[in-house]
Amino acid sequence: MLYGSIEAGGTKFVCAIGNEKLEILERVSYPTTTPAETMALVIEFFNQYKEELVSIGIGSFGPIDIRPTSETYGFITSTPKLAWQNYNFLGAMKEAFDVPMAWTTDVNAAAYGEYAYGHGKDLSSVVYYTIGTGVGAGAIQNGQFIEGFSHPEMGHVLVVPHEDDDFAGSCPFHGNCLEGMAAGPAIEKRTGRKGQDIPEDDAFWAIEAEYIAQCAYNTTLMFAPEVIIFGGGVMKQRHMMEKVHAAFERLMKGYVATPPLAQYIVTPALEDNAGTIGCLALAQKAKADA
Repeated sequence: MLYGSIEAGGTKFVCAIGNEKLEILERVSYPTTTPAETMALVIEFFNQYKEELVSIGIGSFGPIDIRPTSETYGFITSTPKLAWQNYNFLGAMKEAFDVPMAWTTDVNAAAYGEYAYGHGKDLSSVVYYTIGTGVGAGAIQNGQFIEGFSHPEMGHVLVVPHEDDDFAGSCPFHGNCLEGMAAGPAIEKRTGRKGQDIPEDDAFWAIEAEYIAQCAYNTTLMFAPEVIIFGGGVMKQRHMMEKVHAAFERLMKGYVATPPLAQYIVTPALEDNAGTIGCLALAQKAKADA
């Protein structure tokens, strides 16, 4: 039996095939252009495995409709990517493949990967953030995603501007939300440089760490999870975690006794594989639940 994974991002779609041990057997990447172009490539890829494919896990950029009773369940809804607005993603996949499918956000999929096989393994509560081109988050409690009328948009929680930061924020909706202040485009707009081109000792990183620490502080007080995981391109700056831990301690002021920070606020154990492994694990679960 083979399981399929689709990490549908705003820039690229990463498709993979895994076995029953969730080992990645093949993985490909396609640019996110239009539904007609991109989905044709996705379907062509999985068609190679149609006889052995038993289920597919999909983690998509959003916003998406996750309510099974909704008329637009499985749709990408009000995305700024105009070609994908109100696109029936799940419907297109079900038309091509008659197998069980899991449907969630791309960051939920990464959260599930870490929950099942990464830093969240054997824990009951995990919160995962990706800080890259945008900021998104997923929260899991006892194997279930925390969500209600829709999926959370924790990347748009407001943050208090750092005293040395006069940047107004790059989010067109909220200005000084976490995404508007800390995502990759915010870094480049503020500094004129991409994150990977800014030296480790640059004073900017203390500002960035402050915003991520505020996120961890708010998450701790709202959910008290057993682990908070920060993934995404910005967190590939390995020096960041020490700065985030220090800023978090300053903010918390000892009010809540958390687990040791080296185990509590971390980067993904699965690194760039969290999303793919998460989609494969969700595909496996969809098959078992069918």
